[in-house]
Amino acid sequence: MSNAGHAFDPTVLREYDVRGVVGRTLGEADARALGRAFGTILRRKGGTRIAVGYDGRLTSPVLEAALVEGLIACGLSVLRIGRGPTPMLSWSTHALVDGSGVMVTGSHNPPDHNGFKMTLAGKPFFGADIQALRRLAASGDFVDGKGAVETVDPREDYAARLAGDVPTDTFATLAWDPGHGATAEILNLVLQKATGHHHVINGIIDGHFPAHHP
Repeated sequence: MSNAGHAFDPTVLREYDVRGVVGRTLGEADARALGRAFGTILRRKGGTRIAVGYDGRLTSPVLEAALVEGLIACGLSVLRIGRGPTPMLSWSTHALVDGSGVMVTGSHNPPDHNGFKMTLAGKPFFGADIQALRRLAASGDFVDGKGAVETVDPREDYAARLAGDVPTDTFATLAWDPGHGATAEILNLVLQKATGHHHVINGIIDGHFPAHHP
């Protein structure tokens, strides 16, 4: 892979994440470069493993694939946890790797937006860290290596962890609205393990978000 530098659209470099409008200010090349830059930062801190997840947006699988390509090119072992909510990625970084991860997510923004949230060695990656990533990407000073990929499905284990937090009063009736987002599948797994009465609306992942704003 070429070590040519990459310039991000300045509008995507936010305080707490990298986020933009897919096809306009954010695309596969950005995802790949972010993987190269963040992977280089992790390698230079002695890290070797990272977890990656993505949300239910229509553009997330393509961005995730490009991100993983960039991370592998740095020599990292990448654990792909698949589609799910951001907290599942956070849980996976601690339970399955060494505290580092990247989540492809547009958070609460409109369907055509997407982005990346990063955690480095158990700590949030934001502010000056994101600006350092920008400079590194522009320089092209990336670590090279031959990484590897492993795919796991942590949903059952993660849902089991969450099920213990659901109220156990068998007379309680709770209504849930995951809003067609990435939480929907996990919520359904959690409620299968929970007691009480539960009513779910908008419980199927749909990247168009037909019910309401994400």
